[in-house]
Amino acid sequence: MISVCIATYNGEKYIREQLMSILPQLSAEDEVIISDDASTDNTLQVISDLHDSRIQIYHHTSYEPCYFPLDKSTHNFENALIHAKGEYIFLSDQDDIWLSDKVTTMLQELAVYDLVVHNCQVVDAQLNTICPSYFDLVHIHKGIWANIYKNSCLGCCIAFRRHLLDTALPFPSHYVAHDQWLVICASLKGTMSLVHQPFLLYRKHNTSQTPSGEKSAHSWSFKIKYRLVVVYYTLLKILHIN
Repeated sequence: MISVCIATYNGEKYIREQLMSILPQLSAEDEVIISDDASTDNTLQVISDLHDSRIQIYHHTSYEPCYFPLDKSTHNFENALIHAKGEYIFLSDQDDIWLSDKVTTMLQELAVYDLVVHNCQVVDAQLNTICPSYFDLVHIHKGIWANIYKNSCLGCCIAFRRHLLDTALPFPSHYVAHDQWLVICASLKGTMSLVHQPFLLYRKHNTSQTPSGEKSAHSWSFKIKYRLVVVYYTLLKILHIN
């Protein structure tokens, strides 16, 4: 069984197109878990109008202070993962396009590896290509310390086996992005594969939250603090595993 986990917030513009690229690749036994963070637009109505019984909607409300711009979306994804029942878990943003054979190829890789990251094409809001290979743009890499130094793996390109959640949950309270944390956990206790063929159109627009290879606008002091926090949580996880 596959669980596709999507964190939504005011995503009415693209969510239908995203779901229509996902649902045909799933079986009748699979599920799409939507965790919505109190959207104020028509996101939930657009989803409901699809009338697909495989889609399940859960509501997420964060009462924690956000110290990092991605804290809220990270824990929105965590809420989706908590409700997922599948053996194979795919992460999805609310505004991209899955390309054909994504699920088939990722399942083949997941028969061997615990976590798989595939390549994607970076496109603009109208799906015009900005960069044909995200891997080339960010010089993708595996390993714990390399991904602490630079989080180069996009969550929307990640799929993993369910048992990884035993290591990854609960997510760190602050500062650690969900995709970075999953890759770190897979590196600590598991195996990881990179698929260089693109299976996603990664849409960049004015409300996108991730920089996708662009130079960070954060100060050096913030970057140092961020990495120290990630190291702290990683060391805690290592001690817990051992």
